Amino acid sequence: MKSLTFYDTTLRDGAQGEGVSFTVDDKIKIVKKLDDFGIDYIEGGWPGSNPKDEEFFAAIRDLKLKHSKIVAFSSTKRYGIDIKDDLNIKKMIDSGVDTVAIFGKSWDFHVTDVLKISLDENLALIEDTIKYLVENNMQVIFDAEHFFDGFASNPTYALETLKVAYEAGAEVLVLCDTNGGQLPTQLANTIAKVKESLTAPLGIHAHNDSDVAVANSLLAYELGAVQIQGTIGGIGERCGNADLASIIPALKTKYKLELSNLNVNKITSLYYYIMEVANLVPENNHPYVGSSAFTHKAGMHVNALQKNSETYEHVSPQIFGNKRRILVSELSGKSNLKYKLQELGFDLSNFTKEEYRSLATKIKDMEYQGYQFEGAEASLKLLFLREYEDYHSLFGVEDFKIISHNFGKKTDSEAVVKLKVKGESVHIVAEGDGPVNALDNALRKALLSFFPSIDVMKLIDYKVRVLNGKDGTAAKVRVLIESSNTEQSWTTIGVSTNIIQASWQALIDSFEYALYLAKNNGSLSAN
Repeated sequence: MKSLTFYDTTLRDGAQGEGVSFTVDDKIKIVKKLDDFGIDYIEGGWPGSNPKDEEFFAAIRDLKLKHSKIVAFSSTKRYGIDIKDDLNIKKMIDSGVDTVAIFGKSWDFHVTDVLKISLDENLALIEDTIKYLVENNMQVIFDAEHFFDGFASNPTYALETLKVAYEAGAEVLVLCDTNGGQLPTQLANTIAKVKESLTAPLGIHAHNDSDVAVANSLLAYELGAVQIQGTIGGIGERCGNADLASIIPALKTKYKLELSNLNVNKITSLYYYIMEVANLVPENNHPYVGSSAFTHKAGMHVNALQKNSETYEHVSPQIFGNKRRILVSELSGKSNLKYKLQELGFDLSNFTKEEYRSLATKIKDMEYQGYQFEGAEASLKLLFLREYEDYHSLFGVEDFKIISHNFGKKTDSEAVVKLKVKGESVHIVAEGDGPVNALDNALRKALLSFFPSIDVMKLIDYKVRVLNGKDGTAAKVRVLIESSNTEQSWTTIGVSTNIIQASWQALIDSFEYALYLAKNNGSLSAN
């Protein structure tokens, strides 16, 4: 094993993160995505630890992968029994994989105080386990658990665990910062000393408890590591693992590695897919792949970017399947507005300086009131359309009313909505689980007979932010509503001291934008 390989442990170490739980179906879906991306090794789990992992390995047997190798994970054999009788080892062999990762103790403190055996007995466990697996035609990766802490405590013994593992047949020796406490200089010093004593291929498995797992992994590569282990998004136990979604882009752009086996341009979509399946909120400011990674707000920055993107971007977002975003806010200048207007499809040939100035003033005034268009581009585009295009909404609002009914422990809401559609007054009543749901149902019911395309639109997220909590229940609130159809999603905003009014504003914009999209793509199907 000479060339650099990537070892993903999202399905095992990542699943140990708080709040993360993958079903067997989830794991298989993730395997397919990682294989399509080009990851070399995918650690599927510990076959002997739980029924779910056993089911996974049984299910994965028939899956044809293009590139990745599935890896089974386990500890060395248990002390005091013959290896042929060790159930964990037997299940690894029966799992159907060709590659296994075995972790063994390399910190003398763990050997004596956790396993409660002698140092030589621990070495025998490592040797016997690896030899047996190699004899069963398996490729073995040895994870030296707590290696850096072990080396600090007893360097001679920590090195001996590596030597025994390599001589027993392990193909790569992975140095694990299991507690995540190593700083880069400490890690570098230890790896340099290991390389003085061993010529074996080394790997790195870093945890992020000191917030340097990515830096440590990159440094290990600089020092000759041929395998980097981590998870997508850095998910994992405690503070997580080294984040492959940062490491891989850095190796591609900073170290100029070819990485021809990897579809690096898919790493942004891979990150969001993993976060979605794990039911985690993606980090907007995640380097390389986050939605804010190439987002610009200050007018001076945008002005420079339009002349040369390298002025405020260290790499191109397109390399990773990400994209540049320009925000319009109270900090915006003409450059932001011009870029955003172009991005939203407006013809700027007839825009005057006065129109730019007027629009900037309007946005700044609205943001002072509590609006925030950074996360509500659908409302922003509607604002532009209303101000500078011959645009008219396909419906008008005359009135709405909310009535709540309390039946014991259950509260239902009823919405009464009055609209003007195609010159016709529409008066609709609808119920819902709460006032916003009732308003949503009423609007949908009122518009559906005129615009059947509304049927494919749905509300997928609803967020409320209190803007001035000191005012208590009279505080102004900002409501963001995310909606989608079969092709795309969009976000709208409403602001008011009345949460129902703010929600109503955002709902109206959401339906209006849905009809605008339908009209533009020819699917409006108005009756």
